[in-house]
Amino acid sequence: MTTLENRHRTALLVIDPQVGVVGGAHDRDGVVSRVAGLVDRARTEGTPVVWVQHSSDELPLGTEPWQIVPELTVRDGEPVVHKRYGDSFEGTDLEDVLAGADVGRLVVAGAQTDGCVRATLHGGFTRGYDVTLVSDAHTTEDLTAWGAPAPADVVAHTNLYWGFQDAPGRAAAVEAAADVRLT
Repeated sequence: MTTLENRHRTALLVIDPQVGVVGGAHDRDGVVSRVAGLVDRARTEGTPVVWVQHSSDELPLGTEPWQIVPELTVRDGEPVVHKRYGDSFEGTDLEDVLAGADVGRLVVAGAQTDGCVRATLHGGFTRGYDVTLVSDAHTTEDLTAWGAPAPADVVAHTNLYWGFQDAPGRAAAVEAAADVRLT
């Protein structure tokens, strides 16, 4: 249903599964395991896997915290989009990567729920993509000391509100990793 013409494929978009991003995240091992399962399924089904990797002053390019977690492996030929902003589309070549693969639907997993995941969900949706959030394959760290809800509540709330997104010619959905359609 995407508004992007001739863009009939789906891509798995894995946002910031980095050592310094998910190190202390809620249900870190479970989320990383479910992301690994999605990546394996996507590869088997011929669905493009697109990796997103954040850098900042706190997460310098090339450092150990910047690296993808060891449980996940980027294969040769899989695009890695480097970003400095929350929305994975901002200041990156993500749109070019997706257009080159005829992608009109995104399946989104990764971190952090209340930052880069949310920004990218909205960024993709406003650009015309159908966007599915994988309900049990995104996570965030505990930011309650700064007034945020507990991480499990952030995840639950994001799953709740994303399921109610609506716009002309686009679809938003929330599905568990075991149930999400990758083709």
